[in-house]
Amino acid sequence: MARAAVSWWQVLPIHPPGFAASPYQAFSAFAGNPLLISPDLLLADGLIDTIPSATSRPGSVDFEHAETWKRPLLVEAANRVQRDERFRRFRKENAYWLDDYTLFMSLKQAHDQVASFDWPDGVRHRLPPALDEARERYADEIDRQAALQFLFFDQWARLRSHASDRGVRLIGDVPIFVAADSADFWARPGLFDLDETGNPRVVAGVPPDYFAETGQLWGNPQYAWEAHAADGYDWWVRRLRSLLDIVDLVRIDHFRAFADYWEIPASSPTAETGQWVPGPGKEFFDAVRTAIGSLPFVAEDLGEVHAIVPELRDAVGLPGMKIGQLSFTTPPDPPSGWSENTIGYTGTHDNDTTRGWWDTASEVEKERAAMLAGAHHETVSADLLRAVWASDSVIAIAPVQEVLDLGTEARMNVPGTVGSHNWTWRLDAFPTSDQAKRLWALNEETARLSAANTNSQSTPE
Repeated sequence: MARAAVSWWQVLPIHPPGFAASPYQAFSAFAGNPLLISPDLLLADGLIDTIPSATSRPGSVDFEHAETWKRPLLVEAANRVQRDERFRRFRKENAYWLDDYTLFMSLKQAHDQVASFDWPDGVRHRLPPALDEARERYADEIDRQAALQFLFFDQWARLRSHASDRGVRLIGDVPIFVAADSADFWARPGLFDLDETGNPRVVAGVPPDYFAETGQLWGNPQYAWEAHAADGYDWWVRRLRSLLDIVDLVRIDHFRAFADYWEIPASSPTAETGQWVPGPGKEFFDAVRTAIGSLPFVAEDLGEVHAIVPELRDAVGLPGMKIGQLSFTTPPDPPSGWSENTIGYTGTHDNDTTRGWWDTASEVEKERAAMLAGAHHETVSADLLRAVWASDSVIAIAPVQEVLDLGTEARMNVPGTVGSHNWTWRLDAFPTSDQAKRLWALNEETARLSAANTNSQSTPE
């Protein structure tokens, strides 16, 4: 990235993925994903003795295989690192979320990974005698889970420092909702809209839209916003502060739910049935600003939105998002017309790659893309990337698939679907030196070279 003069690196949520391996259905809104821990660094730190050979399938991740292969290494490292004084300090400083998360994950392991709402009543409903018994019975696993979190955040801190030294800042992603099978929901049910049995009364999603004819039924429990407001949105403040400790800027997923959100009856089979309900609005962001001191956020304000959504975004002073692939529909909104108060993207994890998009775009879209962005079939990935880079958007971002000119086979996610085709794409080979040079030249041409880039070198290696 430094050789290509890239100064921002955006990542998907880094939390431990749950249902369907989705980073937006994580087991925790605070914890890091242990599968991202580097065995090479563990070996260099003397926390494991050797790294066994591994097999993989090109282009995609086999999460089950990765878990089986990596688990012994993580256990070995976790057992050893517990002697580190820094680990004990980390555990104390993060007790707010770590104590619940480590017990939650230990209970999941003890109950063969079944969802927490199917656990025995004692631990499901957090009855004190049952929790005390579990903490004693699973003490060793609880310690290991805590150690894995220490290892994750220790390695991440090194990664962030390494990137910062090369002029690369990080953009994180905060999913607005948490999973029903998560430590957050299990430990703090009072923060959610539940029925008399303790189950979600309504769940999250969006009505029919560009991505899905029957809408998207995410199934996440909805918040009881009045409970959050009662303590100054303390859980949210802690959550956002913890993420800002490890990144420089945060994309707020589904920002529109802070203005109003689609509430779906928990028993509904699709997202077609529901109603719009007012969100916490500006009061939420005022509370966060008071607690944190600023609002270093990007509002994901895509999809069908009412006027109150951009009004809220502007009232709290956040940039919105623009997507190149979606800018040639009716009415067109080409990159040449985007404002400075936007983050411009060729596409996101929810879009096809640009090559894949072009192959299925309508003739009208192709004609507009050619006329308004100079796009051509043979060079469409580079053409759309150039159009976004040449826009007035304060930051321009493209998935690495566009730099590599990959097709639909490299798509990350198809919204509204569940299956092995989602969340499994893997970068097998980094961009070449020639591709880095072309991206550097584009950054220079469009005046997107940062001071850090220009101070470190004038041309890519």
